[in-house]
Formats: sequence, structure tokens, C-alpha cells
Amino acid sequence: MNKLFTILLFTGLIFSCNNSKKEKPSAFDTQNKANNHPGKKLMETNCYLCHNPTASNQDRVGPPMIAIKEQYKVNNISKEDFIKSIQDWVKNPISENAKMPNEVKRFGVMPKQYYPEKTIAQIAEYLYDCIILK
Repeated sequence: MNKLFTILLFTGLIFSCNNSKKEKPSAFDTQNKANNHPGKKLMETNCYLCHNPTASNQDRVGPPMIAIKEQYKVNNISKEDFIKSIQDWVKNPISENAKMPNEVKRFGVMPKQYYPEKTIAQIAEYLYDCIILK
């Protein structure tokens, strides 16, 4: 009876461990997902003119996108709230609503943008999911 109990317990542990494993995506899969995200091209085309990540400090027109993510992705903000916050700012950038007041002082308020909400949402989604904070 004791052996049967031990065998059943051991078997149960083996099967429960195998079923509870979740595979973490590989770095290749993660990078591939980021490269194929529709927001990537939209960000490069529409945002990098002013928010270029490779611009030197003195040549910057606006803060780089990673700095924007850093300021907007706080307090475990949900993806939906993050996207809405970015959309609200892009559609109506006024200094009173700025989440980056130091950057507004340095660069001024960005000009109002007239992109479709879907475009802004895809850019914000890419920023939320794929741009990695260091």
C-alpha cells in the first residue's frame, strides 16, 4: 500500500510538472515579432524625424521614443491605458497635459499630429510591446 501511494504521488508530480511548464519565447521569436509589427515601420516613418534614437544630444528635436516609453509606462499601466495616453497626447499636445514637462521645456510642445487613431495605436502598441527599456 505504501509503495502504491509513493508511485501514484511520484506519477502525479511528473505529470503536473510537465503540464505547468510554459515555454518562454526565444530571443529570435521576440525579435522576429518586433521586426514584423506594423507599428515598427509606422514609428520609423512618422516619429523618427523628431524622435530619432540615434540623433546626438545636441541634434535632437524631441526626446527619443525609449524616453517616452519610460515616462508613459509607469505604475504597471495597462497596454490599453498606455495606448490611450499616447493617442490623447498626439491628438492634442498641450503643455498642461504633458507627462514629460522637462522635455516640453527643452524642446517645446510638439506640433499637433493628424494621424488616424489606428496608426497612433499601432505605434503605441509597438512602443509598449517591443521597445525594451534598459
